[in-house]
Amino acid sequence: MIHPTAIVDSSAVIGEGVEIGPYSIVEANVEIGDGTIIGPHVVVRGPTTIGKNNRIFQFASIGEECQDKKYAGEPTTLVIGDNNVIREACTLHRGTVQDNGTTIIGSNNLFMVNVHVAHDAIIGDNCILANDTNIAGHVKIGDWAILGGATQVHQFCLIGAHSMCGTGTIVLKDIPAYVMAQGNPAKPHGINSEGLRRRGFTKESIMAIRNAYKTLYRSSLTTAEAIAELQPLAAQDEGVRLLVNSVEAATRGIIR
Repeated sequence: MIHPTAIVDSSAVIGEGVEIGPYSIVEANVEIGDGTIIGPHVVVRGPTTIGKNNRIFQFASIGEECQDKKYAGEPTTLVIGDNNVIREACTLHRGTVQDNGTTIIGSNNLFMVNVHVAHDAIIGDNCILANDTNIAGHVKIGDWAILGGATQVHQFCLIGAHSMCGTGTIVLKDIPAYVMAQGNPAKPHGINSEGLRRRGFTKESIMAIRNAYKTLYRSSLTTAEAIAELQPLAAQDEGVRLLVNSVEAATRGIIR
């Protein structure tokens, strides 16, 4: 299951059924979970933990030290969950001590060709990052988010769960949950109602979220006033509560 030309450090922890392709390199302080498949010419550096049943395609760089000039060789980490697909030439970097020291990738995500995830980013579950998308340091992305090709995300931005960015979107401020964004800089264009339907949200919940979006974006209220008005509905509807929470968590201001 490990090709003869692959170089695997003797201290690396390799699970059952793991495949490591030709000319790939797995260094020390790396743990690879059961059933993960690593293609040819992949480099995995530690400290890195990769979960079960991931598939990593050729020329990916996993767990490399970050590009932050403050990085001074500290033993920071990358943690990857289960069932992710990481396509050709993706680069996933370890964290920095200026944050929590760890870059975290959840489970069931798809990283298309040439995606970059920088230091200390946190990506949830079931996300799709399309070709040439770049995630800067300290970015947090919620579950089920979809980022179209060549999306560029500024450091420290928060991208809410179930949100969606169109191709070529430049994200300079936070995107609340459910919001569809497009442009340079990103502007809101309604909620991701089709995605919500596919994920089993009820018509009533989608309507509540849509109405909450209108309060946030299409009324004359400030963000603080809109949040105050939405609090009673958020107490009754879990979907609206997620939207309100994502706005309250914003640190860079939300897209407008």
